[in-house]
Amino acid sequence: MWIASLGSRGFETGSAAIEGEPLDHCRFDGQGGRIRTVPVPNWCKTLVDVWLRDSGVNEGKVFRRVLKNGARQDGGVTANVVWYAVKRCAKRAGIENLAPHDLRRSCPRLCHGCGGELEQIQFLLGHASVQTTERYIGCKQNLKEAVNDRFGISVESDAA
Repeated sequence: MWIASLGSRGFETGSAAIEGEPLDHCRFDGQGGRIRTVPVPNWCKTLVDVWLRDSGVNEGKVFRRVLKNGARQDGGVTANVVWYAVKRCAKRAGIENLAPHDLRRSCPRLCHGCGGELEQIQFLLGHASVQTTERYIGCKQNLKEAVNDRFGISVESDAA
């Protein structure tokens, strides 16, 4: 849910930190040392707010390490913890071969399918290049239904 709605990478999920009160956006320590801030959708915020309230987390890392004795640590979870959590949940749902990055790739496709702008999806994913975002979405040029035909401009013709 978290990865699919925010488009986070596995290692970014562990670095996710609460940024502001209430949790309406989240900060990720991204690839290449870049820090990016991502809006948290309302439906995701509602679910995470319940978890934060019940876990007692109100600042710092959203997802914390928990020792075998139940003691919570302040450090975020590792990419391996995210991997195993996704695998475990997928197995319960009857889905085989699902990885965290599959969920990350679902985010831009869902956003694009709902009319999201390519540039905004690029910001959401933290891509330096729009071409990378286009590959995630699976964009292909449609020459039969040209987008520039939607301008609504018409020209009268004297063709006889």
